[in-house]
Amino acid sequence: MGKLNCESMPRFVQAILLLFSCVFGLSLGTELSFVTCGSVIKLLNLKHNVRLHSHDVRYGSGSGQQSVTGVSAVEDSNSYWSVRGTSDALCHRGTPVKCGQTIRLTHVNTGRNLHSHYFASPLSSNQEVSAFGENGEGDHLDEWTVQCGGSVWKREEAVRFRHRATDALLSVTGEQYGRPIHGQTEVHAMSSPSQHSLWKAMEGIFMKPSESPGGSRDYSHPHTEF
Repeated sequence: MGKLNCESMPRFVQAILLLFSCVFGLSLGTELSFVTCGSVIKLLNLKHNVRLHSHDVRYGSGSGQQSVTGVSAVEDSNSYWSVRGTSDALCHRGTPVKCGQTIRLTHVNTGRNLHSHYFASPLSSNQEVSAFGENGEGDHLDEWTVQCGGSVWKREEAVRFRHRATDALLSVTGEQYGRPIHGQTEVHAMSSPSQHSLWKAMEGIFMKPSESPGGSRDYSHPHTEF
């Protein structure tokens, strides 16, 4: 399992981490076995060994929205995504994400949500995947359903993300860009499941659920991997 490198993270994420450590205290050295709401993670495409990535570079065709790509670099801070609920269904911090649950993935550095629609992707002419919205707020095309085999999204498990509005799966098939993002891999959506649409949670800050003294659930405590 990959470990979090704090030096590779955005400064404001480091600041949040420091705040949590001061206010709540961090549980270090133990591992949650599942992904939780409010976690900040990287996602690895298992077939092509690239992490889901975005940056403030817009597509030159299609929607013209912020591009989403795959990168092989492990340490790139532009590969962090926050796991969030939808506008219709809150995702309380520290709650395990259930298989079949619909979530949003918000790009940490730019505040835009993983998004798809019926534009053609630039290289493969599959369905375009972009980053959309401002400060974490976009529209219903930012919603993805987690497909996994049990009751919750396990960190060791290969999962798929199905776009709720178009029913297509977040995928990578290996096409690579030239300038200005040379060597980065196209991320798109495809209707049929395959090895190209399998993802795994990797490095990140994992919010930890805990029991409050009264026995009710308290989801305010983070768990961080170093």
